[in-house]
Amino acid sequence: MVKDKLIGVDLGGTTIKFAILTDEGEIQQKWSLRTNILDEGSHIVPDIIESINHHLDLYGLSKDRFIGIGMGTPGTVDLAEGTVSKAFNLNWSESQTVRADIEAGTGLPLTLDNDANAAALGEQWRGAGNNEPDVVFITLGTGVGGGLINEGKLIHGVVGAGGEVGHMIVEPDGYLCTCGNHGCLEQYTSATGVVHLAQDLAEAYAGDSELKHMVDNGDEVTSKIVFDLAKDGDYLANEVVEKVGYYLGYATANIANILNPSSIIIGGGVSAAGDYLLDPVKKNFQRFAFKGTRDVTRVKLAELGNDAGAYGAASLAKNANRTI
Repeated sequence: MVKDKLIGVDLGGTTIKFAILTDEGEIQQKWSLRTNILDEGSHIVPDIIESINHHLDLYGLSKDRFIGIGMGTPGTVDLAEGTVSKAFNLNWSESQTVRADIEAGTGLPLTLDNDANAAALGEQWRGAGNNEPDVVFITLGTGVGGGLINEGKLIHGVVGAGGEVGHMIVEPDGYLCTCGNHGCLEQYTSATGVVHLAQDLAEAYAGDSELKHMVDNGDEVTSKIVFDLAKDGDYLANEVVEKVGYYLGYATANIANILNPSSIIIGGGVSAAGDYLLDPVKKNFQRFAFKGTRDVTRVKLAELGNDAGAYGAASLAKNANRTI
């Protein structure tokens, strides 16, 4: 029987997303279930196995048609061993034998990688990367993650930390980061970083501003509120957006200077601001990038939204050179 299908699994702390795709990357079915992190996350892998087996039966699909399963997961992934550790939002404090368990439970080969890397592969393969071999993906959410694809392959580095663009220093001796360093990109361009900038700039601002009134009154401020106020003409909010664009433009320029990718794709929740975020990023990218990269690297928004992880996970299975 011809093997012409893939399964992509995007494992998150709140939801597990699944997709069945053709080997050309067309999603045919997708579904999701809540992530049960109780009991030290011991239900997660059995739930994944049960859900895959159930849906293949439901759709009347033979496992003989499947090339394999790919999965993006939080935490530190040991690619050789197929284990995941330090995935604290999954309640996995100890190393988990994810690949061995899922392969045993489904009878299909599993390829694992970090969730940000999987999303990068998705955007490169089926999204804004246009299936070009040299693409960088940056995701702006609660934190800042990324994936670096060079000559069609992810850059993992020696211990799998390649692509940790959120911990690039953009402001020496700046805000303290959860990693222990000061001035990381994550502290200025993540959803929480945007709010931190807004609070600091509001403290020093003496003019009239709805954003300042909200900060001074102790109202809830989110990155979305900051961008919405900026679009409405709030001066202080626009100052915050310009700062975010400065730091992200500075970071993307340095990435481009090192890797010379065809595109740098920006995704994640903060990117929902669209061109209002992208325009100042592009302006500062042009300011800081070396001419040889500035003229060829395009900074653009992600296109796949919540499906990026499933597409990328499926591509892991598609490109794996392993057999069960």
